[in-house]
Formats: sequence, structure tokens, C-alpha cells
Amino acid sequence: MQRAERAVRKQLRALLLGIVLLAIAACSATETPDDAAVCSAYDAARSHVEVVAGGDVNRILGVRPGRESAHEGFLLRLNGGCRLTVRVETNTDFTGNIPLQIGDRVVVKGEYEYYERGGVIHWTHRDPRGHHANGYVEVDGTMYY
Repeated sequence: MQRAERAVRKQLRALLLGIVLLAIAACSATETPDDAAVCSAYDAARSHVEVVAGGDVNRILGVRPGRESAHEGFLLRLNGGCRLTVRVETNTDFTGNIPLQIGDRVVVKGEYEYYERGGVIHWTHRDPRGHHANGYVEVDGTMYY
């Protein structure tokens, strides 16, 4: 009987460990970048496109006042597809200042808006009103949203 109880306890511990590891992975997981979707939106001059993009910080634009709150911006050179450079803007009321350096590898989720110099990805943070999909900026495994 003791051997059966030990086996059951061992299975329960393994199951609990698996659940904990799965929960941790779900909390920190980002979506896979699809730079081709950004390139396609740019080529078609489309706006209001939800995207996930990945690339390297090319230039830091800093924090500027916005209509409702301050926004931090940077230029992101996409890793795949058309090698496009897009501007990324995030609302610092939600994300705080993001510690960026030129060359950092970044993944962003937000809404792409077309303009001829590459476009912008904004709404890279949560939307408390629920009008936009929640976005994020991930830098070195740290999520800002």
C-alpha cells in the first residue's frame, strides 16, 4: 500500500509542476512576429491592421507629450520580409519608460498605421476601454504593456 501511495504522490507532484510551468510560460509568452503582415500592409498602404513585429531598435526617439498623455517612440528595423523600418509609439502612462538601447531586439504587438516613410505601430499597450486589442513591447524577455 505504501508503494502505491508514493507512486500517486509522485504523479501528483509531477502534474502540479507541469501546471505551474505551463502557467509561467503562458504569462511570459509573446506571439511569434509576423513581419510579412507589416510588409503587406505597407505595400498595400493599409491602416488599422493588428500586427506582431520583431526587429532591432534602430533609433530612440524619446518621450514626447501627446494629446492625452506622454508617448515614447523608437524606430524598429524589421528582421524579416521587406526589412522595413517602422516607428513604434507606446503610452508611458501604461508602460512606463522602457529602457531601450540601439540594437536591442524587440517584439511589439499593436496597430499598424500606414504612411509612406514606413508607418507606425501604436496601441502597444493595454486599452482600458477595450476598443483595441491589448498590445505590448517586449525587450529582453521583459514585457511592457
